[in-house]
Amino acid sequence: MFYGCFFERRDMNIYVGNLAYKMSEEELRAAFEAYGTVDSARFVIDRETGRSKGFGFVEMPVKEEAMAAIEGLNGTELNGRTVTVNEARPREERPRGGFRK
Repeated sequence: MFYGCFFERRDMNIYVGNLAYKMSEEELRAAFEAYGTVDSARFVIDRETGRSKGFGFVEMPVKEEAMAAIEGLNGTELNGRTVTVNEARPREERPRGGFRK
């Protein structure tokens, strides 16, 4: 399937680290929209405090735009913090709850 006229749609999940705690998801989205279409932008929230953990993920539907965003934003300053931006690795399966033996 093709997205638009030029690029094949291949969703890419992008990790964004060292985010300022005061940054909004709308600000994060806007930073990436400068490079193309953004499907979602979200922070990872600490369950106990309800605060951001300082990192999040952005999903972009066009791989070429996502790669341009990674190249353009990695190591730059957003809201006073130098961010780390790279392709997200698949989530590792971890045992849930219970005691470790």
